[in-house]
Amino acid sequence: MPDLSSIVKAYDIRGLVPEEWDEAVARSFGAAFAELVHTESGAPAVVVAHDMRDSSVPLARAFAEGVVSRGVDVLEAGLGSTDMLYYAAGALDLPGAMFTASHNPAQFNGIKLCRAGAVPVGQDSGLADLRRLAERDEYERTPDRLGTVTARPVVDDYAAHLRSLVDLSAIRPLTAVVDAGNGMAGHTVPVVLDGLPVRVVPLYFELDGSFPNHEANPLDPANLVDLQGAVREHGADLGLAFDGDADRVFVVDERGEPVSPSAVTALVAVRELAKGRGTTIIHNLITSRAVPEIVREHGGDPVRTRVGHSFIKQEMARTDAVFGGEHSAHYYFRDFWRADTGMLAAMHVLAALGEQSRPLSELAAGYSRYAASGEINSTVDDAAGRLAAVREAFGEEDGVTVDELDGLTVTLPDGAWFNLRASNTEPLVRLNVEAPDEARMAQLRDRVLETVRA
Repeated sequence: MPDLSSIVKAYDIRGLVPEEWDEAVARSFGAAFAELVHTESGAPAVVVAHDMRDSSVPLARAFAEGVVSRGVDVLEAGLGSTDMLYYAAGALDLPGAMFTASHNPAQFNGIKLCRAGAVPVGQDSGLADLRRLAERDEYERTPDRLGTVTARPVVDDYAAHLRSLVDLSAIRPLTAVVDAGNGMAGHTVPVVLDGLPVRVVPLYFELDGSFPNHEANPLDPANLVDLQGAVREHGADLGLAFDGDADRVFVVDERGEPVSPSAVTALVAVRELAKGRGTTIIHNLITSRAVPEIVREHGGDPVRTRVGHSFIKQEMARTDAVFGGEHSAHYYFRDFWRADTGMLAAMHVLAALGEQSRPLSELAAGYSRYAASGEINSTVDDAAGRLAAVREAFGEEDGVTVDELDGLTVTLPDGAWFNLRASNTEPLVRLNVEAPDEARMAQLRDRVLETVRA
């Protein structure tokens, strides 16, 4: 087995098919994952799902062959979104494997893995061990039987669970344009919203792993253009854009204007706090400072974390948080095994909008208090040196506070702040700036970028 370090990432397995991995590698990963979860917990089975990419079915089947070779059964959930796989791992209390490369181009594929209860498997929580087992491809334990493969569709149960968490049956009628980006939302959205007072105008619901219309990455503004135009054309109440595996959702209002993920985080946090079943809300350090302010105003306890789903999920488990949100449009729910689900977040937005009469632009304005730059990337040769230069430029000023929880966060006396972080995988630094108004934000943004790009 070749060195697998290039495709075993921080949170998942991902690479070019067949250049970097193929069915033989998938089979080895299946055997290694079965060995890992059986040794850890005696897991009797692994549930497997896949997206619409051409390579997903053969890779998933090869993975299943590896699993059963180690005496562990496979339940095939079939075609689905990543959050559907998390549902299956939670509801069936089994480890899971989702074959997807999310928003990456067609020639990529990957595996997102979790333990029973949708507990994530990352580089520091099993992926490194999995890589070593797969590379060695030999095991001490001799299974007394081969596992079996059984079809176990879960999409209807997944939809029913989501509908039990957010009741949309009594909202006012809404029209929502939904851009599935030829990804898995085209499969799940019709099932989840069937029969509810939401008229769906579908964009790119045809499942096509070649992504013929645009990348299935809603954080890139270029990929929202079609959705924005369709919202205005149809006079819709809102638009929803999902990424390729539908675990993220991006929202636009009735004017076609983006609603920031921070505003969505604050909106959903208020709804979760209103249930009275917990007070802790997780947010990463580059969400708007409006998020912790609004959480406190509604009796909640905001907890700030590093960027990345593994940190969010760890803090949710530690604090028993009811909800967590990120700037990247990932939303995490205690009622969904602390996993991220774009569909459940979208349902909360639909409910909040449909339970009152104002348009979404007015509703969202109550959760948007400051001017933000969005994430700005700069290519640099020496990320650590650039962060040090920025720290030196700001660190000696009166009233400035600096912290290094994740990169460099600098807060100025007027409430403006920025975070500068080095990429884990590329020669980039990422800048996010927020300030009381657009002019101040632009001024601070340009000052930081001048130092970064000097």
